[in-house]
Amino acid sequence: MITVEFLGPIQKPVLSMEASTLREVAEVLKQDPSLAEWIENCAVAVNDTLVGSLDTLLKEGDKVSLLPPVCGG
Repeated sequence: MITVEFLGPIQKPVLSMEASTLREVAEVLKQDPSLAEWIENCAVAVNDTLVGSLDTLLKEGDKVSLLPPVCGG
């Protein structure tokens, strides 16, 4: 089981799910219309380390974080 946390304006509770790659996580999240728009634009971290590939392997207990783009000034 892995956990998925949604940071910033996404406003979703932490989700627990079974997945072995980030690609599997993305496919599940795309089924929620309110999340689909974020999937393409978010940075993703696994256990607080940014990753760039949907082929990233996940293991039991991993934490996936979706980090939406932000603007500052």
